[in-house]
Amino acid sequence: MDETFRRTILRLLNQHRTTRIATLRPDGWPQVTTVGYANDGLVIYFLCGTNSQKAANLARDDRISLTVDDDPAQVLDIVGLSMAARAKLVTDPAEFEKALRLLLSRYPNQQGLDLPIPKASEVCVFRVTPTIISLLDYSKGFGHTDLIAC
Repeated sequence: MDETFRRTILRLLNQHRTTRIATLRPDGWPQVTTVGYANDGLVIYFLCGTNSQKAANLARDDRISLTVDDDPAQVLDIVGLSMAARAKLVTDPAEFEKALRLLLSRYPNQQGLDLPIPKASEVCVFRVTPTIISLLDYSKGFGHTDLIAC
């Protein structure tokens, strides 16, 4: 991967905390949900309830699409990324703890929330590994996209 693309992708991932993730429902329709995430380089972690539709969808098919972007006032300031990726359930206890620490660190100044750290029996943590990243940058022209294989 080109180093300039890599730096831009990492900057976008590091400056945001939410993404929209599309999974596939049993009937074949895509389901899009917003989730908080944390990244370790290009690896992204998110969590969801063990009984959620998203967890059920991913147990059947680990393919996802996601987006990370802003909503700038000027259309030519749009910069973001979309990603085709695989989401694997984190089963290793050490990686689970690492992912939770990363996720909690993205929200350091929570007020009025004194929640215990979730247990592995209460939530699923998924590791997202990109396959293809589409880097969108309207400053290079309306709808300009660079496709990057990972």
